Amino acid sequence: MISNKTLVEFAKTHRAAGKPLQAWRKIVESNEFANFAQFKAIMNATDRVGDFYVFDIGGNKFRVIAAIHFNRQMLFVRHVFTHAEYDQWSARQ
Repeated sequence: MISNKTLVEFAKTHRAAGKPLQAWRKIVESNEFANFAQFKAIMNATDRVGDFYVFDIGGNKFRVIAAIHFNRQMLFVRHVFTHAEYDQWSARQ
């Protein structure tokens, strides 16, 4: 289960993100993933960056940064960014 609050809040300011974020959430919630390889097989536009997983959403217009605990089947959304916001954030990491 993913908390939807962060996704909904982001979509209030970036309306074009609403549908792609909800589609992403439904895919994640409807599957179980034992490891990153299984996740990547279903969601190819995913990368591991340090301790986080970065998802390209909406044709690479948006990024979701998440922590995933495969052993507990939990995903925690840490940030949702536009592509430009992500570039600024990743430059500081």
